[in-house]
Amino acid sequence: MLDGTPRHDWTSREAEALFALPFTDLIFAAQRVHRAWHAPDSVQMSTLLSIKTGACPEDCAYCPQSVRYHTGVAAEPLMELEEVTARARAARAAGATRFCMGAAYRAPKARDIERIAAMVRAVSALGLETCATLGMLTDAQARALRDAGLDYYNHNLDSSEEFYAAIIRTRSYQDRLDTLAAVRAAGMKVCCGGIVGMGESRGDRARLLVTLANLPQHPESVPINQLVRVPGTPLEHAEDLDPFEFVRTIAVARIMMPRAQVRLSAGRSAMSDELQALAFLAGANSIFYGEKLLTTGNPDVERDRNLLARLGMRPAAADAGPPAHGAA
Repeated sequence: MLDGTPRHDWTSREAEALFALPFTDLIFAAQRVHRAWHAPDSVQMSTLLSIKTGACPEDCAYCPQSVRYHTGVAAEPLMELEEVTARARAARAAGATRFCMGAAYRAPKARDIERIAAMVRAVSALGLETCATLGMLTDAQARALRDAGLDYYNHNLDSSEEFYAAIIRTRSYQDRLDTLAAVRAAGMKVCCGGIVGMGESRGDRARLLVTLANLPQHPESVPINQLVRVPGTPLEHAEDLDPFEFVRTIAVARIMMPRAQVRLSAGRSAMSDELQALAFLAGANSIFYGEKLLTTGNPDVERDRNLLARLGMRPAAADAGPPAHGAA
């Protein structure tokens, strides 16, 4: 289990055994795998912009953008092309290499795809990698986004299939898997992970990672989100997750999906520098960069720069690929 060979036949028992390793043994194993597949001092920097905010009909229990909850998030229509392009240009100047556009849809309509495709083309022309998260996609919509130049599509599974119904009832687990299949069939890269700290068990976290690792192709990016408890959502009073359990989740993801970029995503604003450093040691090598993650806070740019400098780490170059397998 610990040799870093990419596999697609993981069992829940194996994943839970990794979680159960002594903490130092798990971190050591994850670091060995990380160094075999990635530059150990390099962090990929992404910026996420909400291009359409609020009024989502879904009932995701963690989400402040759901129309079902009173969270103070005002509905905003799809942004104009010129504003999105300006924000992407600013993100590039701040050091981001990937620009992600998120829209609060259950599933976008054809007219939405046309406008977002124009945004993708404009952002791509700036030399940035492009990513979008728009909800469920049909095969035709996925192809249209690919034709516009979209590099990545984000569509998280959120949790294990067994725990899923406790947090979402308006969309099935299979709906999510079907969208991932449409994205792959269109030829785009996949960004797919989950959220921890929603009341799930360690077994649920293990089963989520098993589902991701046993996809026909591992996601190129695996965001691990820590729940942001937003007042007005059903999970506003969820119990804190043990920080070491969060780091264990990063480490197990790194071992099970060695080629992937494992991303520190939502929840970083509540993480100490020390916790983030542990997550990097466990194999995280990507962060969302900037002041906001859709509608929740994110550490500001200067704090991120200072943290990386203190750790002797550096932003990954836009065209930097992973080292050859076996490199230190």
